[in-house]
Amino acid sequence: MNASFFGGAYGGDCGTLPADARLECKICWHVYDPADGDPESQTPPGTAFADLPAHWTCPQCDSPKQGFLLLAE
Repeated sequence: MNASFFGGAYGGDCGTLPADARLECKICWHVYDPADGDPESQTPPGTAFADLPAHWTCPQCDSPKQGFLLLAE
């Protein structure tokens, strides 16, 4: 997958994301905000999206990390 595949997609390359990047699930629109972390998966606040484990999925719909889109600030 690449950015031209789906507008806003980061292409699964977390290395291109800033640490404070907020991303939104393209299936259910859940927003992952590093400032909040993910309490459901016991991910502490301050955890960048790139630092989430490879097996992490959307806490609402179980979409994989590659199913998230970068939110414009």
